[in-house]
Amino acid sequence: MFGRPVRFDYSERWVGYSLFLLRVVMGWTLFQGGITKLVTYLDADPSNNWTAAGYLANAIPAGNPLMGLWSSMAGSPLIDMLNMWGLTLAGLALILGAFVRFSAFWGAVMMLFYWAAALEGGILAGLPLAHGWVVDDHIVYAVLLFGLGAFGAGRILGVDAYLENMEFVRRNRWMSLVMG
Repeated sequence: MFGRPVRFDYSERWVGYSLFLLRVVMGWTLFQGGITKLVTYLDADPSNNWTAAGYLANAIPAGNPLMGLWSSMAGSPLIDMLNMWGLTLAGLALILGAFVRFSAFWGAVMMLFYWAAALEGGILAGLPLAHGWVVDDHIVYAVLLFGLGAFGAGRILGVDAYLENMEFVRRNRWMSLVMG
């Protein structure tokens, strides 16, 4: 790492188990967030339908440097669909260990958007958030997702381990950019 050899003093098996558990738990977190939005969006009573509009128009903290961007997204059906389906499908992919690099990347992008929406001020204000400076749960999730993709966590008790042995994938090495 950084030009130096790295050695783990304990079993690679335990590293694998921990990566598997991190992948499943993070997948569940995303899946649950998405599926609950999707279920309420599809409710037969239109007054119960989920939308990001209320948050984007009314709950962004005062002083957010991207307030205009968030306001312009409020009420967009595309934003609602990307949010619901993005969380649901990225979470499901992580749980199954399928296309982990692809889903972890897009999950991290969503987390960075959520982080940016929570900002209470700009760089000169120290990037304050409701629960600290710079780092909040969204940054932790984004870094965790980056790590899962970097480690190729889908190869550990996941569908990616099977898919990467398929002839089509072996002939098209670019597929390894989205699996792992």
